[in-house]
Amino acid sequence: QVQLVESGGDLVQPGGSLRLSCVASERLSSVNAMRWYRQAPGNEREWVATVYSSGKTYYSDSVKGRFAISRDNVENICYLQMNSLKPEDTAVYYCHWPPYWGQGTQVTVSS
Repeated sequence: QVQLVESGGDLVQPGGSLRLSCVASERLSSVNAMRWYRQAPGNEREWVATVYSSGKTYYSDSVKGRFAISRDNVENICYLQMNSLKPEDTAVYYCHWPPYWGQGTQVTVSS
């Protein structure tokens, strides 16, 4: 059973930045793809970004150019750097190590 613990969510003004962290209880080097998802109230959970063990990254169109996903296989942490935040980025953000999910961290973008 892999445990994932997200942190870093906060209330931030539009245009601001946050860095989310996802600490894994197992070695990140043993998983190929790590992903971040988000879920806004009343919406389905949506995919945000993926980082593969090769270092290759993919992003949803809504965050491309503003967010950056990365992984530290030594510290077993997956990060999501979020810049130029918009109110529509408000959601609970989850990291995903198939089939495991973290508990989520709340990001609120509001003035």
